[in-house]
Amino acid sequence: MNLQKAIIGLGLAVMLGACSTASNVDTLKQTGATGSAFTQKLTEEYRQIAQFERNRMYDWRDATYFADKGLRAAGGTTVKPERLEDWDLPSNSKEELNKARGRLIDALNNRARREHPELAGRAQGRFDCWVEQQEENHQPDDIAKCRESFYQAMSELETAMSAGQPEAAPEPEPEPMEPEQVMVFFGFDDASVSQSQQSKIRQAVRLANEMEDARFSVTGHADTTGAADYNQELSLRRARNVRDALVTRGIDADAISIAARGESEPANPTGDGVRSRENRRVEIVVQ
Repeated sequence: MNLQKAIIGLGLAVMLGACSTASNVDTLKQTGATGSAFTQKLTEEYRQIAQFERNRMYDWRDATYFADKGLRAAGGTTVKPERLEDWDLPSNSKEELNKARGRLIDALNNRARREHPELAGRAQGRFDCWVEQQEENHQPDDIAKCRESFYQAMSELETAMSAGQPEAAPEPEPEPMEPEQVMVFFGFDDASVSQSQQSKIRQAVRLANEMEDARFSVTGHADTTGAADYNQELSLRRARNVRDALVTRGIDADAISIAARGESEPANPTGDGVRSRENRRVEIVVQ
């Protein structure tokens, strides 16, 4: 991450909620992993990435993203390696990263998660670390460290798989994914999806990419300031704008249903005429 991005990230964090990012990363730090040996290893990997991005790079967006990914792994969800098309990568790195991801996916699809969970989790974590650092493309030492760690883990994993010596007992088959929820928040009397909330749209898209035939339920809400009829219309505009943002990122419009609740279902119950950021929201449910 370059100095300009660090300064911008730090300023946005102060103005737009660095505390929530800190809480997110700290929650992962304090969360005990469950599920298979593979998801437990992923939890450890994403915990390291999230803490590094927050504490060393001041990259609140990516710290939050990988903390969320780690929390899902800690709950037993088999999250997938990053999709390269979701990242703004330098053109001269794409061919190598595509080949590397192909090696990783081949291994994961060939029982690596069950038979060699530690190495498989390490390889996936280091691959995602490499992708994140390569997008920033300003820290050659950090890029090289993640890249070399990935190749080392992959080499050990492929050797172990060739030898047919499992590391651990087979993990149980993953349970069907539970619906995932993402909250997008809005400014007062505003229906536009702000730049600070674009990461939430990207998070929802990535959640969908981890599921088969994912569908979206997008529901708009408003706080109690103003007339109820106006708030109903405002919450609908918010839902439509979130839907449009999802479509812009490649989601089929037919997979998205929208609804508007106005001020009738507040997340933060207040009296009439009270401004509340928690209530100026759109709830995205991915399932």
